[in-house]
Amino acid sequence: MKPMVSTQTHLHRMPFLRGLLPVNPAQLPHDVIAGITLAALGIPEVMGYTKISGTPTVTGLYTILLPLIAFALIGASRQLVVAADSATAAILAGTLTAVAALGSKEYVALTSTVALTVAAMLVVARIFRLGFLADFLSRSALIGFLTGVGVQVAAGELAGLIGLAKEGHGPIMQVATVLQRVTEANMATTALSLAVLVVILGCKRIAPRAPGALIAVIGSIAASAVFNFSAHGIAVTGEVPGGLPSLYLPPLHANEINQVLITAASCFIVIIAQSAATARAYANRYNEKGDDNADIIGLAAANAAAAFTGTFVVNGSPTKTEIVDDAGGRTQVAHLTTAVIVLLVLLFLTKPLSLLPAPVLSAIVFMIGVKLVDVKGMTELFRMQRDEFVVALLAAGVVVLVDVMHGILAAVVLSLIAHARHSYRLRTRVLTRNPAGRWVSQPVAPDVLAAPGIVVYRFEADLFYANTGRFSDEILKLVNEASSPLRWVIVDATEINNIDYTAGKTLLQLGAELDRRGVGIAAIAIPTGVLREIERYKALRTRGVHHEIFATVDIAIDALQDISPAASAPPPDAKKE
Repeated sequence: MKPMVSTQTHLHRMPFLRGLLPVNPAQLPHDVIAGITLAALGIPEVMGYTKISGTPTVTGLYTILLPLIAFALIGASRQLVVAADSATAAILAGTLTAVAALGSKEYVALTSTVALTVAAMLVVARIFRLGFLADFLSRSALIGFLTGVGVQVAAGELAGLIGLAKEGHGPIMQVATVLQRVTEANMATTALSLAVLVVILGCKRIAPRAPGALIAVIGSIAASAVFNFSAHGIAVTGEVPGGLPSLYLPPLHANEINQVLITAASCFIVIIAQSAATARAYANRYNEKGDDNADIIGLAAANAAAAFTGTFVVNGSPTKTEIVDDAGGRTQVAHLTTAVIVLLVLLFLTKPLSLLPAPVLSAIVFMIGVKLVDVKGMTELFRMQRDEFVVALLAAGVVVLVDVMHGILAAVVLSLIAHARHSYRLRTRVLTRNPAGRWVSQPVAPDVLAAPGIVVYRFEADLFYANTGRFSDEILKLVNEASSPLRWVIVDATEINNIDYTAGKTLLQLGAELDRRGVGIAAIAIPTGVLREIERYKALRTRGVHHEIFATVDIAIDALQDISPAASAPPPDAKKE
C-alpha cells in the first residue's frame, strides 16, 4: 500500500499559495497580530505616500487591499509585503508631470497605466527568467538612491508643515522658497505639525512598538472634529470615497506612450532590485528557499491589481516587511489580515478620514523621508568601502540635483561601472613554496619562482576584453624582469571559468611572443568548458609534452622541470597527437 501524501504538501508544491502554505496552527495568532500591527502602522504611511505620488488619499488604501492579496496568493515569499512605496511614488511624481498636471484626473489615470505597464514588464521578465537583473543594482547604489529620494521627499513636505503652498522645482529650490516665506507660516498648522512630530518621535523613543503615526492620525481626526480645524485655517483631507474600489481599464493615449514607458521602466528597475533584495534577506534569515522569478509573477499580479483598481505602482517594501517580522509574522496570513482591516476602513471609516488635517500627512511623509536618508549605511560605506561610498553619494546627488528618474538610471550605470572596476582590478598572484613545502601565494613580482626557471601565475577572474591586457602584460613583465631566463610560465587557471573572443586572441598573441623568446606556457586545473575554449583558440601549447593541461601545480612542476620548451618543440608541420 502506497503511503499517503497530504493534500497540504500537494498544495505547497503548486505555483501559488507558496507564501501561505503549509499552515502552522501555532503560528496563526502571531500572524494575525502582525497583520493588525501592519494595518496600524501602514495605513497612515500609505496615505502619506499619496502626497508623494500626487494622487487622492484613498488610492493609498487601495495599494494595501487587492495588490496585497494578489501577492499573498501568487508570490513565493512568505515575508515580503507588497504595497505603496516612497521610491516608486517619487518616480511617478517626478516623471508623469511632463504630460499631465500633478493630481489631475488625467495624471491619476496615468499612474494606473504605469502600474499596468510595469505588470507587463514583470511578466516579460518572468518569461525570460530575468530575476538575476536584481543583482545589477548594487546595495551601495540603492543606499544612495534611497537617500536621495529621502532628501527629496522631506524637502518637499517642509512647506506643508508650516501651511505654505509648495513652490520650486527640486529639493534645493523647495527649501530655499520655504526659507524665503517662513514669515508667512500659518502658526496653527505649524503647531499641529510639531505636535505630530513629537508624538511620532516620542513613541519611537519611549515605546518603539507603539503606532505613533496611527496615534497622531486618530488624535488629530478627533481634534479636527471637535475644534473644526478647517475654520481655523488648517487644511483637511476632504471627502474620501468609501466602499470598494471600482474596476476599470487604465487608458493610454499615443502622445503619452513614451513617458509611460520611461516611468514604468524606472519603477520596474527599483521594484526588481528592492523586492528581490528584501525577499532574499528574509528568506535567508529563516533558512527558506527564495524564488526571485516566482516573486516576479506575484509582483506582476499585484501591479495589475493596482492598475485595475485605480491606484499606483506597488513594490516590495523593506520597512513594512520589517514591521511584520518584528511583530512576529512569518507568512502571508499577516498580510491578508491587514487587507481585511483595510476593507473595513474603506467600508465604514472613510468619513472620519475626511477630517484628517493635511499637515498631519505632511509630518508623516516628512518622517518617511528622514527615515529613508540612510546615514548609518552611508557612514558604513565611507568607513569600509570608500569607492562604493562615492557611488552612493553620486546616486544620491543625481536624485537631489536632477530628478528621481535620472537618479535610478545613474544608480544602475554606477553599479555596472563598479562591477566592471572590480572585474578589472582583480587579484593576481604568483605561487611559491614556503619552508614547510606548501604552496603560498605572493604579490606578482619577478623572481618569485615555483621551481628553477618556472613561474606559476594565478589569475583569479574570467578573462574578458577589459582585463586581458593586464593578464598579458603581467606575464610578459615576469619574463622580461627575471634575473635569469625563465623556461616555463604555468597559468593557474583555477578561477577562470570563461574566455571571450578578445581574450582568446590575446592568448594567441601571448603564446606566439613566448614562443619567440623560447618560453613555454602551460596551464593547470581548467574547467572543462574553458578547456574546450582554449583548445579552440589553440592558445596554450606545450609542444612535445604529453599533458598540456595539468591537474595540480605539483603535477605540472614534476612534468616540466626537466624539459626545455625549445628542445621539445616539434617541427612546424608536425601534427599534435
